[in-house]
Amino acid sequence: MKRWKTLLAVSFLLPLAASAGEKLRVGDAAPDFTLPAATQDTIEFHGIRLSGVVGKQEIILAFYPADWSGGCTKEMCTMRDNFRDLGSLGATVFGISGDYVFSHRQWAKALGLPFTLLSDHDHHVARAYASYNEQSGFNQRTVYVIDRAGKIAYIDPAYVAGSEDSFAKLKSALSALH
Repeated sequence: MKRWKTLLAVSFLLPLAASAGEKLRVGDAAPDFTLPAATQDTIEFHGIRLSGVVGKQEIILAFYPADWSGGCTKEMCTMRDNFRDLGSLGATVFGISGDYVFSHRQWAKALGLPFTLLSDHDHHVARAYASYNEQSGFNQRTVYVIDRAGKIAYIDPAYVAGSEDSFAKLKSALSALH
């Protein structure tokens, strides 16, 4: 059983190995991953694989530090309040933090979030996307847009929660893809 778990862990991380430590740029292939997921209604322990949703819509990966915090609540509520606008630009949202899916589900329910939150508890995806702060032990507030071809189309490494300017830049990047 232990060997099986080791093989599973190694195969799970292989797609990230090529990009770990390298700074991602617009035009690069988005590192693939699978993470447990939660919405306000469900928990998906087997997770969502990025490559399984690429091609259907543009994907916003919104890395944030923690559920239930003030800045993160502002950020996710901005995404919630503009979810239809983002959808009309061909995008869907995935919030990513190190919190467990149980916290994600309760937080999504409390805020009425219409999108999925991904649980990156050991921060391996945040590290692959240069969105992890080693000193604080939390994700940095970083936003990526992945286009329908699976390429990184936009990066905001210093997204500001509640900032109209940061959100306007994100919407502009999405508009430019059409």
